[in-house]
Amino acid sequence: MATPFWYNAALTLIKPYYKWRIKKRADSTEQLQQEILERFGPFQMVKNTQAIWFHAVSVGETNAAQPLIAHYLKHGHPVLVTNTTKTGQARAKSLFLKAPYLDLFQAVYLPADQQYLVREFLEKYQPKLLALVETELWPNLIDQANQMHVPCLLINARLSEKSAKGYAKVPQLTKPMLQGLKQLLAQDQATLDRFIDLGISPEKAQVVGSIKFDIAAPQMFIEQAHQLQSEWQLSERKIIILASTHAPEEELLLKALKPYLQQYSELLCIVAPRHPERFDEVFQVCQDLELQTHRRSLRETIQLETQVYLADSMGEMWLWYALSQACFVGGSLNEPGGGHNILEPLALHVPTILGENYINFQTIVDEFVDAQAIKVVHTFAEAAEALVQLTFDPILVEQLNLNADHIMRANKGSLHKHIQVIDQYLI
Repeated sequence: MATPFWYNAALTLIKPYYKWRIKKRADSTEQLQQEILERFGPFQMVKNTQAIWFHAVSVGETNAAQPLIAHYLKHGHPVLVTNTTKTGQARAKSLFLKAPYLDLFQAVYLPADQQYLVREFLEKYQPKLLALVETELWPNLIDQANQMHVPCLLINARLSEKSAKGYAKVPQLTKPMLQGLKQLLAQDQATLDRFIDLGISPEKAQVVGSIKFDIAAPQMFIEQAHQLQSEWQLSERKIIILASTHAPEEELLLKALKPYLQQYSELLCIVAPRHPERFDEVFQVCQDLELQTHRRSLRETIQLETQVYLADSMGEMWLWYALSQACFVGGSLNEPGGGHNILEPLALHVPTILGENYINFQTIVDEFVDAQAIKVVHTFAEAAEALVQLTFDPILVEQLNLNADHIMRANKGSLHKHIQVIDQYLI
């Protein structure tokens, strides 16, 4: 079923603005040219046709798909990953564009959702199947894939009530997209019910849980953390991390933490902003607060006098979690918020707090809250107090970790269920 004329007309009208946005955020002329070519053609040389194609919009979705991608690469399947964001692409390449997968793995930007571009991309890459991660639905992408007999699956699917209302406003786009899916693998029953209400056939959809529960920290980052603890003399430091933060979270959290940082010389705060274009802005916040700050991007090390370490690098979040003793997951105290993945720090037994605006991970977070496995805070002052408390209270930390580990173990198994479904299309 062809996509509506008005949708394709709208894409044509906004194309110049889309290109301007790409140009504005580009780090270099070379990076700009590469992204423009990958989004609008001519497309990159193909490493492998008949690859398993995963589309993951950004970092969170790429991390979610990581164990699946790793599974198929280890079994010798070529894999193509497309991303929508620069950070997502950087994450994908940092994970897999290296030995022993160099010949099997390729990561490029998803082309703009225009019919002729998507068709050209499909004709060139000839993927075996397309696995869309979480909620990444594009009308022409699904339509053209169906026309070229490329099975489309929506995996690790999640859909908030707010997003469902948005999709419900454009049924002439939403229903054909969902009908074009071969399978929908939902994280939870609420997500499944919302997709069925939007038009997917119940026979095509099932609840299999979240792959994110099957994650494990890469050993290389754990080993690197041990090395840095020794080299940077961190054994006596009490380290907290502000992870995946958005404006104004860094400024308001650091203001609340400043008295503690001044009182306890052993206290250290690692700040890892969500978006790389804000790295300099966050460094200026630290300067304005007169906090002794060092930067990863300048290859600076943590010194005895360091109060804040700005983790302004890409692909190293596991390392910072492995160094930390308490964590705040950002995007949850800002407005409107939405939150980010709490499972990565929890997989490393780092006690975790977050703000109340976590709608993007509602079901997962609620399960941990009900089990008293994480802490939800309502103000920046409360967040600062809770973070510091966690570094000084081993009994509280042990209880939180025990409760979190119980939930993590109980929810494992989604990865195997995903593999069982995907394998049906690889025969």
